[in-house]
Amino acid sequence: MSERTSYAAQPDLQADCGSCFGLCCVALPFSRSSDFPVDKSAGTPCGNLQEDFRCGIHRRLRDQGYNGCTVFDCFGAGQKVSQVTFKGVSWREEPDSARAMYEVFPVVRQLHELLKYIAQALDLPAAGPVHGDLRRAYERLDTLTRDTAETLLAVDVDALRGEVNPLLLRASELARAAVPGRKKNHRGAHLMGSRLRGAKLRGASLRGALLIAADLSGSDLRDADLIGADMRDANLCGADLRGALFLTQPQLNAARGDARTKVPQTLERPLHWGD
Repeated sequence: MSERTSYAAQPDLQADCGSCFGLCCVALPFSRSSDFPVDKSAGTPCGNLQEDFRCGIHRRLRDQGYNGCTVFDCFGAGQKVSQVTFKGVSWREEPDSARAMYEVFPVVRQLHELLKYIAQALDLPAAGPVHGDLRRAYERLDTLTRDTAETLLAVDVDALRGEVNPLLLRASELARAAVPGRKKNHRGAHLMGSRLRGAKLRGASLRGALLIAADLSGSDLRDADLIGADMRDANLCGADLRGALFLTQPQLNAARGDARTKVPQTLERPLHWGD
């Protein structure tokens, strides 16, 4: 891969529902709540899943109470498990493979999330000093995601995450070092419902911070590290998220924003934000 090619934009790390067997709609459980209108156990197809593995209410998910579906992203794991691990044979065609497929999917989804973070770090020019280690980690994990179901089920994802996290942290430090001034450290902070309107958080560390329902309207979050930050129902109206590190589409989808919110070019403005 050339230096000019974006790692994070690779098709393998983007969900392709047309090449998936509706695994997120079958393998994963959900409970009746503000995110879902009904209960569903793991391994049971959602009532909205069609014969072609498409969602019958995809354009009306929020209207029908399935908010949880709109903030989920498999990062390409669905098509990997469907087309690579199980070689294009669905759980409907081969019912005996269903249980293994459902168990493998969450594992590969976590591995693909790690790959997505590594890819984002590789796209940071300032993180050059750790690019070599990041590439090796990427190649190792990518190879693992193409292994057999038996191998994948034996993977210790927490151990792998522990190996990758220091590289991501170093990449973050290198990227944020270029931001002028003292950077705020809110790593792992409990900021639920906090009033942070107009906050100057450029280059800040918000890794793993709880930002549920926080008022971040008009805040400057450029170049801030948002890996693992819980942004459910956070108010991002008018906020500037350009260059935010490790920000994912599910995090944006879970928050509230408007036409004034500036989002990274690599992500899409959620449709439910409106004007």
